Amino acid sequence: MPERDEPLEPLTRAGLNLIQQALSIYDSDLKLAVWNRRFREMFDLPERLASSGADFTETIRYLVERGEYGPVEDAEEAVRIRVAAARTFQPHYMERERPSGRWISVEGAPLPQGGWVTVYTDITEIKLQESLLRARSEVLSGEVLAHAERLAQANRALAATNAALEEAQRELTEMEARTRLTTEMMPAHIAHVGRDLRYTYSNRRLSQVIPGRPSDILGLSGREALGEGLFARIRPCLLRALEGEASVLEFSDEDSGSRIRAAFTPDRTGCGPINGVYILSMDVTAETQAREALIQTRKRELTAQLTSGLAHDFANLLTVILGLQGRLERMDLPEEGRQLVAATVAAARRGGGLLDQIASISGKRALKPTATELARFLADLRLMAGPTLPEGVALEIVMPEPIPPVMLDAGGLQDAALNLILNARDAIGPAGGTIRLTARPVRDAWIEILVEDDGPGFTEAALERALDPFFTTKGGMGSGLGLSMVYDQIKLAGGTVRLGNRPGGGAAVQLRLPLRRADEAVPPMLVLLVEDDPDIRETVRGMLCAGGHSVIEAASADEALTLLDLPGVGLVLSDVNLPGRLSGLDLAEALAGRAGAARLVLMTSLPAGDARRARAEALAPVLAKPFDAADLAACLGAPA
Repeated sequence: MPERDEPLEPLTRAGLNLIQQALSIYDSDLKLAVWNRRFREMFDLPERLASSGADFTETIRYLVERGEYGPVEDAEEAVRIRVAAARTFQPHYMERERPSGRWISVEGAPLPQGGWVTVYTDITEIKLQESLLRARSEVLSGEVLAHAERLAQANRALAATNAALEEAQRELTEMEARTRLTTEMMPAHIAHVGRDLRYTYSNRRLSQVIPGRPSDILGLSGREALGEGLFARIRPCLLRALEGEASVLEFSDEDSGSRIRAAFTPDRTGCGPINGVYILSMDVTAETQAREALIQTRKRELTAQLTSGLAHDFANLLTVILGLQGRLERMDLPEEGRQLVAATVAAARRGGGLLDQIASISGKRALKPTATELARFLADLRLMAGPTLPEGVALEIVMPEPIPPVMLDAGGLQDAALNLILNARDAIGPAGGTIRLTARPVRDAWIEILVEDDGPGFTEAALERALDPFFTTKGGMGSGLGLSMVYDQIKLAGGTVRLGNRPGGGAAVQLRLPLRRADEAVPPMLVLLVEDDPDIRETVRGMLCAGGHSVIEAASADEALTLLDLPGVGLVLSDVNLPGRLSGLDLAEALAGRAGAARLVLMTSLPAGDARRARAEALAPVLAKPFDAADLAACLGAPA
């Protein structure tokens, strides 16, 4: 009966035993896995060689000793040759005469996981018919009969080969389908180009990674699929890959505003020829935005460290200067001396103002993104900027298409936009002209604010250095900090700033900020609120519920620890100062040691210089009291 490590289903066993041919399946270790009754009967095998796990080598040795393969001089060498041939797992077909005088055909085919299946067919009757035909025919010549015999044998071998090819084709088709399904599920564009730089393979992700490009690009050249400009940027990487050099390129798509990272890998097997290039492209816009924000934060921290000591000493020096000039003012000085003293005092006071501006750049600044309606934001901006513009200077603010509420630090963006409007006003001067501010979405990745004016435009030096602190073209009338502060604010939010001149004259400043929809900022979740003051707890619970969250409450860290294992807790919002043996800081440290712990946000009314607040900021995001619903939503929506 057919057996294997796991018993075959009864119907399968019955089916195999009904087959007239003998059948055996050996695994990759040359152990018998499946067989039928006919296999044991045909070769008169003992039970030990027709049982699960029987060794192929022992079976061959038994058959050699029985004379199954005819007389042999060296039995062990005959066994070794047949076992070595079996280990190649190659398809085969042969016909041989057994010691009993009967003929069998042996047809073997390898299995995908290793091992092979073999079918043994008794072809004695066919051989007898061939012999009778040869003996009795007086018409057919011996040569024709020989050809007929060879043709019959070749047909049987061809049928076996065709069956093996069909099985291989089926396996390849299934493998290709699985591979295509896998590549279609990847959030990346995966493609292959030949040496002529035409696409020979592509999943359908190109239009998602680089908006505006087609999805079906098989047979297209890189220039046809990507456009002239983008293809020109990646062509050097493709050519280097065709020379055997792998590379990675990160670039921006000007049309969509997306940031793309592409890897180029030569298509080569071993030391063989290079047949083309594999390309893997991913949209890393969100990653780039976060990276830019982090870099800008670190630059600010470094600048603060460098300038804080200098600013302190400089402030002391200015204080001494102002004190001395005050004493001089009280003296009986000639008019020219009084004017010099007044000029010195004014210069010192201006130096103090510059110190404040330096502090605003280098000091710690936290973004406060809130749900912002751009239409209302622009209307408020018009009201604020209008009175600052002289007659003859018009302000046009347009939003060509509606933009849903987005998460923005509205105060910081308002300061930046006002700064650009005032710079444009100064550039236009008494000649008059128009300042145009346009707000529009760029795909689903950016919000673009474009400020243009009718002034003389940027000089070459300004285009190169205008974003550097203290660079100015206004002489003594400017501090040179305006555009650098705009740059700092936008980069801190993960955006970009570009300076340029309009084709018809005048300057153009482009701001791009990440487009984060307000309704997607914070998904509803279960919040564990830890606050000992019942009034504050009630107020914060109302804010959370208004934001669509579910809330469970605890009045101490000990109580919170008993609730942490409740299913679905996605956020712990805890005060720093809590009654009992454990504080909010202790709760934060306990959470940090848990695998898969919920996200933590700490609340505190401690001042910025307090050591406990500094420790809290090192453990988790900190929400300063007092705060409103917008501050809370912004904190919960910030990246963890």
